[in-house]
Amino acid sequence: MSDEFEELRARAERIKENVAEAELKAGRKSGSVTVLAAAKYAYPEEIAFLRDECGITVFGENRVQTYVDHAEKIPGGTGKIRLDFIGSLQKNKVKYISKDVCLIHSLDSLALAAEIDRQAVKAGRSIKVLVEINSGEEASKGGLAPADAEAFCRSLGDFRSIEFAGFMTMGPRYDNYIDYFNNFYKTSQLALDIWEKTIHNIGDPILSMGMSDSFEPAIAAGSTLIRVGSGLFGRHTPTL
Repeated sequence: MSDEFEELRARAERIKENVAEAELKAGRKSGSVTVLAAAKYAYPEEIAFLRDECGITVFGENRVQTYVDHAEKIPGGTGKIRLDFIGSLQKNKVKYISKDVCLIHSLDSLALAAEIDRQAVKAGRSIKVLVEINSGEEASKGGLAPADAEAFCRSLGDFRSIEFAGFMTMGPRYDNYIDYFNNFYKTSQLALDIWEKTIHNIGDPILSMGMSDSFEPAIAAGSTLIRVGSGLFGRHTPTL
């Protein structure tokens, strides 16, 4: 086993330990938070290693081309992993992932919803989506303004092949725990309020909040899924 893979194992174990500790501190059930490995920085062999050796089976892609490349090149295939799309998604790219994507995290417009629905019908399936909320209302980021989120979520009932599964937020970058927590908590309370009003209490929503530098306050604020990229893979950019 190369040093690089041993380092990857060590980072994965450290993240899993930190998640377990954050769950305990927040009074959350052990295993209630899913670790998604943001595979933007990953080689296909690293994805296979995390799956086979570290018990991490949920992966997210930021770009459609990388999604397609990874799906084709991961040793052992994608049968034992869940492959989500977590980046900004253009309408003309939906068709490339519609047959097998497990969850789209970044739905933020009715035009995109219509295209996801159309491609899902063509693929003969439904597609799960998260509504992205721009919790910091930052002009540089995608997502819906918090004030617009409820009406948008209600409108998703018009699409028969979209399964509304919860919410995602990127959130602003902060330099301290409490600011991260306050932002994530505000977002989670908004999301749960919308869910109660629009889903009639059927199941619980996915709350995709928190990344490598912010997942601990996100878990304290109610996140059920964290997206960890550089914390796992470092900041190298792979050549596929």
